Amino acid sequence: MNFEKDFEQENSVDLSVPAHNRNTADDIEHNQTKSHDSSSDENIMTNKLSEEVPINQRFEKKPNGKLKKSVKGFTSMVAAGVVGSVLTLAVLPHTDYIKNFNNDNNNQAVSVASQPVSQAKPVSTQTASQNSIADTVQRVSKAIVGIDNYQRQQSQDFFGNTTSSQNVDTGSGSGVIIQKKDGYAYIVTNNHVVEGANKLEVSLYDGSKTSAQLVGTDALTDLAVLKIPGKYVNTIATFGTSSSLRPGDPVYAIGNPLGSELSRTVTQGIISATNRSISVQTSAGDYETTVIQTDAAINPGNSGGALINPEGQVIGINSMKIAESGVEGLGFAIPSDDVIPIVNQLIKYGKIERPYLGVSLADLSQVPQIYLQDLPNNVSNGVIVVNVDSNSAAGRAGIQPKDIIVSMDGTSVGNSAELRKFLYTKAKIGDTVKVGLYRNGKLMTVNVKLTSNANNTN
Repeated sequence: MNFEKDFEQENSVDLSVPAHNRNTADDIEHNQTKSHDSSSDENIMTNKLSEEVPINQRFEKKPNGKLKKSVKGFTSMVAAGVVGSVLTLAVLPHTDYIKNFNNDNNNQAVSVASQPVSQAKPVSTQTASQNSIADTVQRVSKAIVGIDNYQRQQSQDFFGNTTSSQNVDTGSGSGVIIQKKDGYAYIVTNNHVVEGANKLEVSLYDGSKTSAQLVGTDALTDLAVLKIPGKYVNTIATFGTSSSLRPGDPVYAIGNPLGSELSRTVTQGIISATNRSISVQTSAGDYETTVIQTDAAINPGNSGGALINPEGQVIGINSMKIAESGVEGLGFAIPSDDVIPIVNQLIKYGKIERPYLGVSLADLSQVPQIYLQDLPNNVSNGVIVVNVDSNSAAGRAGIQPKDIIVSMDGTSVGNSAELRKFLYTKAKIGDTVKVGLYRNGKLMTVNVKLTSNANNTN
């Protein structure tokens, strides 16, 4: 039987499509592309041949002559390749190829090595701006001082007998160097920092200490001025305007919280509000003061320190904070626009000259109702006159004890703080003010010509 004929018959049987699958095969063939059909047919043929004809049968039926001829040709090709490789390796070392190849590589290495090599350099953490906050704070801090208040206290022995008296450090605060002239440097601080002191000691930026002289104080605004020898000072602070401040502006508080151990501590915050009116109790009486509210931390010892803007200008003197349970971030500073005129007067005169009315007052809310029986029922706000200085403007105008003042020049007065606020901000020395008051239940007006006496309390 012929080999080619047997092989053809085997393939024709294996590649035929059964009768019951022809329709399916026709559908598939109709939906596929021509190129895909050709590729699929070739794969099917190859797979069928692989499955139906074992390898030994495929070569088994080839004539022996053809198989031997193919093996012989392959062997010859391999042998020729081996011989060629051996000859190349044997001859190449005796030529200039390797020498030239090495020279080219050496030249390339030298040229690369001769190129400048960039080295890693440390990057400075300092900002490019010459006016960074750290630089600003460092500069202003040299004008911030610590102030210790020494008061004389008597000591007693075991049996309660007074033996001696000595100066005791009773408290500390901060101050700002604002001026240097005539051999002295002037420092602004809070009145409550220096009040009652028998001795004041100032500690400076470089750690040196010196005694300070009290120039003048103003209890109502809680401001005071000291002076020290100018040789200790090389830096003074500059003031900015507080009227341009807006809520949200960044600010920095510098001072000595909790004493000299934490000197020149810096805290950061924003302006929380401007022109806040806060009623305060001072040694000169109740007063309604205007302050800047900030959330920058202000603690005991910060009083008298500086509240600065990012440019390093003093825009407030730190004065107080509300220290109550559950309350945080409520600090207050005296606006620089209010500080400057007070400080200038204290340096020039040693005191603040204000209009003087010459009466002692009490708020109606503090007076028992028995003393207000003649007062109309619709009057609930005002101040009652407790005492009158006979030589004062009020005494000369005829104001009497038990009079109830309810207005000044038509402006309602609800309490003593509001009356002082009107006198010190709306009136001037020498002005004649129309005082509205109730006497024995009747409303009347008294004209008072204001005088000056900074040593008395209105």
